[in-house]
Amino acid sequence: MNKAAIFTLLFLAAASALANDTWNVTSLDLRRAVPNNSAPPERLTPVSNLPPLSDDEGVIRRVKLPEGVKAVALTFDMCELDTATTGCDMAVLSLLRERGIPATLFMGGKWMRTHANRVKEIMHEGGLFEIGNHNWSHGNCALLSEEGLKAQILWTQSEYELLLEEAGITEILGVPALFRLPYGRNNERALRVIAGLGLRVVQWDVAAEAGDNSSIKRARRSAKTVAAMTRPGSILLFHANLVPKGTVNLLREVVDILDAEGYEFVKVSELLAMGDAETVRDGYFSRPGDNYALDKKFGADGTGRRTRFTGRQ
Repeated sequence: MNKAAIFTLLFLAAASALANDTWNVTSLDLRRAVPNNSAPPERLTPVSNLPPLSDDEGVIRRVKLPEGVKAVALTFDMCELDTATTGCDMAVLSLLRERGIPATLFMGGKWMRTHANRVKEIMHEGGLFEIGNHNWSHGNCALLSEEGLKAQILWTQSEYELLLEEAGITEILGVPALFRLPYGRNNERALRVIAGLGLRVVQWDVAAEAGDNSSIKRARRSAKTVAAMTRPGSILLFHANLVPKGTVNLLREVVDILDAEGYEFVKVSELLAMGDAETVRDGYFSRPGDNYALDKKFGADGTGRRTRFTGRQ
């Protein structure tokens, strides 16, 4: 067999493997590719429930690790409002999967339903990813009523259970035990409600994305800033719903820098088990109060709606 024939066979084999890899981007992964569905999940409350926690813990921003331990957690928000669908950033997920990098994915329940097949694929990845709760439709925990907040959380737990059942996965027990505040916003009532439902509130101390990183040059510049802010025990915030753009470029550069600096990447639950959580009572992006302006930007309570979300509609 000549070299041209061998090359052709190798090319066809690679193309076939690429075509059969379900982790490749499809049209359904794009933003607004799937019709919006604002209906509640098929089951409004989960079968499994977590034991209540004390709300004394507050909002976890990072973890204090023992001297000499260099570990960080990469986290990715995957969410959408009540009024529109967003995408699934397969470039980000594929990069993590290909390099075997553990990560914690905070998913909105409505987003889970929009991208149900992707969520089931993620669930089948075993120990690489863990899934956290990010409210049903990104409701602002500082603005939602107690009734509305409970519905946002419980609907998401229920959707998670439903997808586990559809995927035929029995080795994963229970529902997500970690919660990410939409907009990083909360109040004391929210902490009480979330703790009462058994979830630990996990924020971040490094907000990695800062606008569009589609340009490699900009991504490299941004990555140096992100790496400079990162310390052992840091929790980094990214997104994997195609908002903002170019996250995969930034992620690749950040991972390369931190890897070269000797950092280990772990899931949030693993990071929490390695040291002591450092907490605050009021969430924020980089400094206290820097997220208050978002209260008026995304509808009555952050879900994009003009009317309040109550969980009864």
